[in-house]
Amino acid sequence: MWSINGKSIDTSKGAAIAWENHQFFTLEYQGKIYHGEILENNIESNMIKLKLNHAIYEVRKKGNLDDLIASLGMDKPKVKRIKELQAPMPGRILQLFVVAGQDVGVGDSILSLEAMKMENVLKSDGIGIVKKIQFEIGDVVDKGAVLIEFE
Repeated sequence: MWSINGKSIDTSKGAAIAWENHQFFTLEYQGKIYHGEILENNIESNMIKLKLNHAIYEVRKKGNLDDLIASLGMDKPKVKRIKELQAPMPGRILQLFVVAGQDVGVGDSILSLEAMKMENVLKSDGIGIVKKIQFEIGDVVDKGAVLIEFE
């Protein structure tokens, strides 16, 4: 079983590939011609990234153990729960993007900290719920100061 961009594809109808070299190829599938290039080849995860007619696709081949790994829940990425956000550097709090009780996910913007005349947006590296905000906008904080506590 193959999947393209996460969607399972029936490949029993067949396709023909003509290789130009180790990177470029021409694919004929269901009467259409596609010009392709391999952008990335990750053998360990059975994934290749292809460019076909200027569109990029991620193609995976299901391995023998994929169903077992999925049934055990081991195919889900691990996400850590955050307990607190500490100031990575001394600075002044410019802006706050969250409120108490708000769910925070990986990559969400939490606050803006000015340090050395540069604005730095601090983002979450885990998940959690904002429990307590330990500062006010305009406060000057030291490196390592706890800025926000999470549940």
